[in-house]
Amino acid sequence: MTKVKAVIIGSGNIGTDLMMKMIKYPQNMELVAVVGIDPDSEGLAMARSHGVATTHEGIEGLKKLPCYKDIGIAFDATSAYAHKLHDAALRADGIQVVDLTPAAIGPFTVPPVNMEAHLDQPNVNMVTCGGQATIPMVAAVSQVATVHYAEIIASVSSRSAGPGTRANIDEFTRTTARAIEAVGGATVGKAIIILNPAEPPMIMRDTVFTLSEGGSEDAIRASVEAMVKKVQAYVPGYRLKQEVQFERFGDNNPLTIPGQGVFTGVKTSIFLEVEGAGDYLPPYSGNLDIMTAAAKATGELLAARRMAAGTEN
Repeated sequence: MTKVKAVIIGSGNIGTDLMMKMIKYPQNMELVAVVGIDPDSEGLAMARSHGVATTHEGIEGLKKLPCYKDIGIAFDATSAYAHKLHDAALRADGIQVVDLTPAAIGPFTVPPVNMEAHLDQPNVNMVTCGGQATIPMVAAVSQVATVHYAEIIASVSSRSAGPGTRANIDEFTRTTARAIEAVGGATVGKAIIILNPAEPPMIMRDTVFTLSEGGSEDAIRASVEAMVKKVQAYVPGYRLKQEVQFERFGDNNPLTIPGQGVFTGVKTSIFLEVEGAGDYLPPYSGNLDIMTAAAKATGELLAARRMAAGTEN
């Protein structure tokens, strides 16, 4: 069966890592083009060395490539601002878009949580690296309890935060918080990102706090561990750093959260570590690796759906 032809827009760290994953682990997609804006970028040079068509003229250059008419799926690894322009152009030509920026034009998508619901969407948004790492944990708690509040802290090496990541810090916190609610199932979500300058560079670490009612500690623990295994299916370096921790707050010792009020119930603390696969980026860049791995997993499912429907392009 013919594979779905795909393009990556953005030849920086994220786009190049995604490219290497698609080349090294082919499934339902065939990468036919990589788009950038710097003719001397390493990403474009690597694409050419693997026989993939390239252009440094952005979306307009992509449209001039002979393979453009056959493309079914496009991955956008540029910026939230640029994605708005790219999405409009790609959708007009019937190309399904996987958005790796915080633009959040399409529905938030986290593969082990809600991917099946969005297979026919023209644009799906991969939230953020912190969202991909932590929202599965919030969702795991939500599956067995009512989560009133969830807060995540994503700590990443400053070396793995390139210009695109730094330019989108505000979008990161807003988008991740919204997705914690929309996908994770929390009534209120909050997101914090920390760029750690430590040397040697640290592996991505994530802390997830949820405040919930209902659901036993055993049920929450089992749900979290089951979700970890689902994420590990496409991100082998994803793991719990230690056992899930619990703390109870009753009427005699309620927890007060500024801006949210008084809370009674169970506080669950989940500590994660994400080690990258090293396909292009160093293993400490787990924050970028989980984003590209999630995007590829999403693209493979979208491609499988198109192949089943006979609409490869």
